[in-house]
Parts: sequence; structure tokens; C-alpha cells
Amino acid sequence: MDILKQDIMYLPGVGPNRKKILSEELGIQTYGDLLEYYPYKHVDRSRVYTVHELTGDMPFVQVVGTILSFETFKMSPTKDRVVGHFSDGTGIMDLVWFGAGGKYAKQNYRIGTEYLVFCKPTVFNNRIQVSHPDIDEASKVDTSAMGMQPYYNTTEKMKKRGLTSRSVERIVKTLLEKLTSPVGETIPDFITARLHLMGRDAALRTIHYPQSARELERARVRLKFEELFFVQLNILRYASDQRRKYLGYVFSHVGEVFNDFYHNHLPFPLTEAQKRVIREIRKDMGSGRQMNRLLQGDVGSGKTLVALMSMLIAIDNGYQACIMAPTEILAEQHLQTIRQFLGDMPVRVALLTGIVKGKRRKEVHEGLLDGTIQILVGTHAVIEDTVQFARLGFVVVDEQHRFGVAQRAKLWAKSPLQPPPEGKVPAQQASPSGEGWRGLPHVLVMTATPIPRTLAMTLYGDLDVSVIDELPPGRKPVVTHHFFDSRITSLYNGIRQQINQGRQVYCVFPLIEESEKSDLKNLEQGYEVLCQAFPEFRLSKVHGKMKPADKEEEMQRFVSGETQILVATTVIEVGVNVPNASVMVIFDAQRFGLSQLHQLRGRVGRGADQSYCLLVTPYKLSEDTRKRIDIMCDTNDGFRIAEADLKLRGPGDLEGTQQSGMAFDLKIADIARDGQLVQMARDEAQLIIDEDPTCTSEKYQILWNRLRQLRKTNINWGVIS
Repeated sequence: MDILKQDIMYLPGVGPNRKKILSEELGIQTYGDLLEYYPYKHVDRSRVYTVHELTGDMPFVQVVGTILSFETFKMSPTKDRVVGHFSDGTGIMDLVWFGAGGKYAKQNYRIGTEYLVFCKPTVFNNRIQVSHPDIDEASKVDTSAMGMQPYYNTTEKMKKRGLTSRSVERIVKTLLEKLTSPVGETIPDFITARLHLMGRDAALRTIHYPQSARELERARVRLKFEELFFVQLNILRYASDQRRKYLGYVFSHVGEVFNDFYHNHLPFPLTEAQKRVIREIRKDMGSGRQMNRLLQGDVGSGKTLVALMSMLIAIDNGYQACIMAPTEILAEQHLQTIRQFLGDMPVRVALLTGIVKGKRRKEVHEGLLDGTIQILVGTHAVIEDTVQFARLGFVVVDEQHRFGVAQRAKLWAKSPLQPPPEGKVPAQQASPSGEGWRGLPHVLVMTATPIPRTLAMTLYGDLDVSVIDELPPGRKPVVTHHFFDSRITSLYNGIRQQINQGRQVYCVFPLIEESEKSDLKNLEQGYEVLCQAFPEFRLSKVHGKMKPADKEEEMQRFVSGETQILVATTVIEVGVNVPNASVMVIFDAQRFGLSQLHQLRGRVGRGADQSYCLLVTPYKLSEDTRKRIDIMCDTNDGFRIAEADLKLRGPGDLEGTQQSGMAFDLKIADIARDGQLVQMARDEAQLIIDEDPTCTSEKYQILWNRLRQLRKTNINWGVIS
């Protein structure tokens, strides 16, 4: 049996009780799990300082000396503070223990014995002081062999049960001593040699107990590369299978419907970026392979228009199209936008969401089956088993992260069998009787959240990527200003000036009602304050707890111009389009992430007038928050903002992507900070897939075996691929 699969309970120092805590708190159940529980930092234990060298701003240090005496100070009837006066001959410092720690120190540490003290120094009353230090007898410790001490993350529950970082370290040390044979390699030697990577066994041992900072970095690079490499290898393997096995409908021509729209109904000239993306989509749709393409575009860049023109090509070739949105509000917005674009063109567009019921729903089902409905706009309702199409050929998925691949795949089976095309039909798509085949609809995935390249490479690695990186002509960039709440009068004067020029204003708050635990301005309070500040204007109020009908009524009052100020929570982040609104005021902007601030800013700047986004915060801000606000004021480029957001907050917090906490468990790599390694892993994985697309070559068996092993463990590959 592989020793790394051994139950952690049988490791000396663990046992059933500790195994239970390690399993519940950290997911550690085997020797292998413990070996891959990496330290979050290391402290150099090879150097010994003198007391004379210590200052209060130093990190952890170690000193060798003796305890001269103990003093006990009464803090309360039941609590004492014990101070041990410690010297190495160059100076004196105080070792301090509180409560039971003091009793333990007096019982176990002897005056006059030489000790190695490991501690974080501080200064109190002009004297070096340390609290609850780690102490070992100096004669029993070889500092020259200690190297760098690892520190492990532990939970409160673990600490209460005595499982501290030091305890975890001791268990890991026991495990490494038990591993007398090298840990098995997962990457062929010819790859590790070419890329100058440390071997796996050396890396796993070094990451816990490095002899130097340089060795630690080499181990980190090897283990990060391995994690990222197998993620990329799996994604590319899946994408390669997809391209080889799955046929897509061939849209051979651009016909009357597309040309009529292009020449007579196009609302504004296409940007060069839109033209480029349409050409990329057009090429895919004529290739005979199923298109899987991600369309990235900033707020207002014209993604919906590109999607519509692509759907019109499908209609010209005798097929139906479908656009699937994650919410009813977004679905209804797409419906209105598409109908507005098409005008009086004879293209039948229908809506299918949870609110479409009874006779209306039956009519939609019938129209899809007989082919008279050419474009369907809907939510998850579209993938219900009862929904069937006559010839579904093109699918647009808005905001991919809300739909798993399994849900997307449900759409593939909604077209009936077709006569067999020339050439061989893959077995997956042929009917059992051989009478026909099922081509796969082309898939266009849209996202309004710009995604940094390294993240897109990992999140959407099975998709080809198109980017609309310019706004339609005539759009003026939104000007963003930062206001401290002490300058609120000046802010109100600016708002009043804009409204008097005929414009409208959004005012966004982070909360609906007052919270005892928060000092945030809430929407209800804010609404009252704004009513008093602007008695001459009319205000609307919208938030997520309102009934849909009431929310819609308030929104329509603002859309029609009946009210000049809309006070809202982030429910207006998507699905609202009021070209006359030229000012977005975001109160307590420090409480919003960069992606959310950028999405909110995208609600203005939709007309020809100059628009403004005003970020209101208190004066006292953290360094990260100031960086976020500065980035918002410096640029309107959604991709630069997303890159900054990824670096500041990490992928676990990046809003608008499927990676809320990562769809797979990266134990050491960080997509935000390891972009070069992501690219290196991607390039290496691509070389292997190009050489061995069927994953059968003996040369790469070590990789395919490891990939199979990973797919059976804790990685949710299905979400990725």
C-alpha cells in the first residue's frame, strides 16, 4: 500500500482524537494530506541574536542566556503576571507569562540553566519584553541545523484542543522521518530537467524544512507549477476532446435576415473590435466543429449587438437561436434590447422565464417546436425537459459562472436528429439505428466582468476567447472623483447643478436598514437625508426587499423622468439602462469591491452627455481601500481594474466570476500573483496535448495516471470543464 494513503490516525502523535480535529478543521485524513498541508511562512532559526541587538520592531528572533530570577505581580484575585529576568551577558530582558503560563514557567524553568528563547521582542518601559516565549534547553538544541522553522495555519478549535502551529510542525516532522523512501514523482524527469524544476520528493521535504530562502523558493516554484500544470492539462485535454469529437452545425452563408439588419436596422456603426469578434464567430460557425467561445467586453461595449448578429446568421441558415440569462431582470432586458434593435423585422422573439405561465407558456413551447419562434430569451427555464426546439443551432449564455457545464450541455440535446452529413459521424452524436445524427449548437458565452488573462485561462480554458476592447463612438469616458463625506455640501451642489441641466442621478448605499454592528449610512436614512437636501426634486427608492411590482413601478418612474434621483442598493448593478442619468453617487464606497464599483459606474455614461461617478468615503481609510479608490479615479479600463482587483483581493473574492473561493483547491499557487507560472504551465500542457491528443502515449503515462488520481479526489473538475 502507498504510505501516503495511510490513515493519519496511525501516525505517532496523532491518534483518533487529533485525527478527528485534523479531518474536520483542515480536511487532513491521510499522510499525503498532511504532507501537502504547506506552511504559510518560515522564520530563520539559524541565527542567534544578543539581547543588546534587540529592538521592538524586529520579527521573531532567538537568544541564548539564563533566567536570573522570577517576580510575581498580582493582576486580580485569581490572575498573576510572572516575569522572568533573562540575561545573556550583553543586557537584560523580561520574559512575561500571564495566568496559568506563569505557574508552568516557575515549575519548569530553572534559574541558572542556559536556555534558547525564541520570541517576538517588544519594548515596555524602555526595556525589551517578550510574552509567552518558546523555550528549549540550549544544550539540547543545535541551532546551526535548525534552518527555517515552518508556521502552519490553525483554527481556534484546534488551538483550544492543543493543536498549535508548533504541534502541527512536530507531527509533520514525525511524518518526514517516517518517509524513508522518496515520494513518487508526478512529472516526467525530462520535463522537470528542461524547466529546471526541483524533484517532487525534495520539494515536499524542503517546503516544510528549507535550509535557506533560495531553497524554499525553488520548492515553492516546483509545487506551484505542479498544481497549475495539472489544472491546465485537464482543461486542454477536455478542450481537445471537444474539438475532435463533436460536430457543430455548418452555417455556410450570411443571408437576407443578417443583411437586412446590417443595412437597415443597425443602431450605430460597429467598432473595429465588434467587427473582429463577428469575423471570429463567423469562422467558427462555418468550420464544422462546435463553437465554444467566450466573449469578454466591458460595460456598454456592445456584446448584446454582437450576440444578436451572430444569432441572425443562424436564422439565415434555417436554425433557431437562444439566449440564456441568469436572472429574470437580465432576461427581460435582453428581450427589450433585441426587440428594439430588430424594430419591424419579421423575426419572432419570445421570452421564457418563471413568470411566463399557462397559455403564454404553452404558446412558447409550440412556437419552439414548430420553428416559428426564431429567438428565445430565457432563464434556467430554457433547459427544462419540457422545452424542445425544432432546430436549435446557436446558444448564447450570459454570465457563464451562473451556469455549470452540465446545464449548458442540456441545451445540446434539444434538437432532433438530422440526416447524416457526409463523412463519419462521432458515435456520441449518431442515433442507435444509424438514421441520423445530432449536431451540437454553437455556444457563445458572454461576460460583462472583464477577467484578467491568467484567470480567464484557468476559468474558461476550454473556450476560445474574444474581447471587445473599445466602446462605441460618441461615448465619453465617465469622470470619477473621490469625495470625503466632510465635503458633502460641495457634492450636493454638483448634483443640483446636473439636475437643473435636465440630467438624473443615482445614489447608491451598501445597506437597506441600520445595523447595530455597522456605522454605514443605510438606504432608509440616506433617503430621508436626500429628501431634506433636495426638497425641490422628486426621488425614487429601490432595494432588493421590495415586492417586484413596487420595485418595477419605482424604476419606471425614474426611467420616464418623473423622478430625478434614484436612491438604491446594488440591485441597480445590472439590468438598468437610463441614458439620461449622468451622475452615479456611491456612498460608503470603501465597502464595495473594485468589480462592483466598476459595474455601478457602468450605469451612467450611456448617453451623449458627460457623466460622473462620485465615490464618497470617510477620511480614514486603509491602504488597500485607498488603492482601490485611486484605481477607480485613474482608469475606466475594466481589464486594468479587474487585474488590480485580482492582485488586491485574490481570486477567492473576485466578484462576477465562478471563482468564489476557487472551483478547485489550490493549496500553494495563487493565480493573482503567479501569472508567469500559469502561462508556463499552460504552454507545457499544450505541448503535451499537441503531441498526445488521445492521452495514450507511454511517454506521458505518469501524467495521465496522476490526472486520473486527481479527478477522483477533491477537485471539482466538472465546474472547470
